[in-house]
Amino acid sequence: MKKFVLLSVLLVLFYACSERKKGGEEVDIVKIPISNLQGNQLARIHCSNCHLFVPPDSLPKFSWKNDVLPAMAHRLGIYNGDHQPDSLFDRGSGGDIVRKANIFPEQPLLARADWDKIVDYYIDNAPDSMPAIARTKKINMGLRHFNYKEVAYSHRPPLTTMVKIRPEGKGVVYADGKQNINSLTFLTPDLEKDYVVGLKTSPVHYYEKKDTIYLTTAGKSIFPHDAAEGTLLKISRSGPQQRFNNSKMGIENMQRPVYMAYGDLNGNGREDIVACEYGNHTGKLVYFINQGKNGYEKNLLNNRPGAITAIIKDMNGDGLNDIMALMAQGDEGIFFYENKGDGSFVEKRLLSFMPLFGSQYMELADFNNDGLDDIIYVCGDNADKTPYLKNYHGIYIFLNEGDLKFKQAYFYPLNGAYKAMARDFDLDGDLDIAAISFFPDYIHHPEESFVYLENKGQMDFVDYSFPQSTNGRWIVMDAEDMDGDGDVDIALGSFVYFTPAGDTTGLGKKWLTTSPSVIILENTIR
Repeated sequence: MKKFVLLSVLLVLFYACSERKKGGEEVDIVKIPISNLQGNQLARIHCSNCHLFVPPDSLPKFSWKNDVLPAMAHRLGIYNGDHQPDSLFDRGSGGDIVRKANIFPEQPLLARADWDKIVDYYIDNAPDSMPAIARTKKINMGLRHFNYKEVAYSHRPPLTTMVKIRPEGKGVVYADGKQNINSLTFLTPDLEKDYVVGLKTSPVHYYEKKDTIYLTTAGKSIFPHDAAEGTLLKISRSGPQQRFNNSKMGIENMQRPVYMAYGDLNGNGREDIVACEYGNHTGKLVYFINQGKNGYEKNLLNNRPGAITAIIKDMNGDGLNDIMALMAQGDEGIFFYENKGDGSFVEKRLLSFMPLFGSQYMELADFNNDGLDDIIYVCGDNADKTPYLKNYHGIYIFLNEGDLKFKQAYFYPLNGAYKAMARDFDLDGDLDIAAISFFPDYIHHPEESFVYLENKGQMDFVDYSFPQSTNGRWIVMDAEDMDGDGDVDIALGSFVYFTPAGDTTGLGKKWLTTSPSVIILENTIR
């Protein structure tokens, strides 16, 4: 029925003779007759073309009116004036890419009167405010087997874009992404400053193998953009002190990559790469086949923006490494790419989420010990047009029922959740969870910025935080055995470019001068 209605709308399009000038050329204006459809029907047709349908009660009335609907109008070629505003496009190559992709059509895709019906439908049916996450009890304060440690050297105000606990007790490395002053800081195992490497672009992902660092940079800025400035740098040791400061280009011209997965996709023994080129309005999910001395061969998996996490693993037991990917930025969901063994992959959507979820991260982990990989999924990005607390943000566990069918078995509400890592932190044989939030409820529950979920069995978790959890604004996290004692430690990185919306706590001002770049939660189980 939906396809029939949409086809009917498209069949009655006609062109009028009116013209407007744009760039010195005469451009015909498409005039579309008003349909006889209701606002809810039009919303399901036009809004669902790009993403899962969003019901009106998902956002407060003022958010729909002032932020979301005006932005959606631009996607349908509906503008306040009689032409497409240049302000929609960034300057330079990124803006050119968006223009070429026709993200914001020059011509309207529906009659303005029909757009007004959609607006009225959302405004009339949206609530005045959103229900807050209802906590029956406060988060328990105190981590029984973790010691809080701040690193000795910080870049203030910190704009930490990645943190990595290095393997084999080699210390910690983190990146700071200030514009035109990007750096990679190496710390000793005692968390003292070792040395700092200056970079031209912002590091976002770190992978160390043998004597080489594979460092992914998002471009000149970590903030949303479409310019193909992202790179993969291969950094080796040089000089008498054998420091990591000799870099060469591995891959270039990526659109704001944010995550890389490494693994052998074609069985030739070389590590290939899956790149999450998140971009902004445009982007893609791609894989690079390692050609040895001939570099990498690029292949497309998904030609949409928002790729944010990827995992390389044999998911169906056929001996070939497949790809799992989390897509955000509109059409949000978890996708499976089956390796066919001939250099091609077949896409299957496993889970879908509303664009308001703000998908951030996923991992595979076996929570019920049945030998199948389950999914831990995190959503809570509130950095765009709807910076309001949402009761559907948090940590989800989807259990694998076999044949790659997943069913939700757990939800922990966490305002603005950004990452969650499943590890057996207390060494009792089951998986606990460490999680951070970049947009917690700082007014009522500031301790939400870090939550430790101790697994009690049967999908029962008890939540804990620590008194210093508000010493920074945590945006990145890593969990590894930092000191080689057999238990898993945690590193958190602080990013203080944004202050919390409507902050009355004074935390934002405090962070500018006192927030550490990185803190360590040292596991004391062993």
